Amino acid sequence: MWSYNRRILLVSALALAGCGFTPAYGPQGSGSALLGAITLEEPADRNEYILNRRLEERLGRATAPRYSLKTVLTTNENALGSTSTGSNTRSHVDGKVAYDLIDQATGQSVHSHVVSSFVGYSTSGSNVSTFASQRDAMERLMTILADQIVDQLTLIEPDQLP
Repeated sequence: MWSYNRRILLVSALALAGCGFTPAYGPQGSGSALLGAITLEEPADRNEYILNRRLEERLGRATAPRYSLKTVLTTNENALGSTSTGSNTRSHVDGKVAYDLIDQATGQSVHSHVVSSFVGYSTSGSNVSTFASQRDAMERLMTILADQIVDQLTLIEPDQLP
């Protein structure tokens, strides 16, 4: 059974090599072309700071910036569950980031996209635990959104990058 799986793996690898597949972080991939090459805007609040922190974790701090990343972050919080007394028990937070990757040499947009996600948290505990749950949920949301941005950036074809 193991040798059968190795044959499938070998055939799959050969098929990918034949179609021009290159790893995102390989020498010719767009992921490696963006590492350390993107400057980020100054964060205006805690959520933007967390978003930028995660982007820098994944893309590296700009050492030789060729691109700048402009982001517009929006969040919307809604109460969900409620008790018989009318108290909320859960909150749902939607987040969306519209971003634009700009070539610093020309000022032209290279790639733009919108990513979105959501998280939830419990509001049924004390004020302190609810506040901690909200902060944790926002950090999770910013991490998810930043990871989606990086995933989209690594999908850019290397020949589309100036």
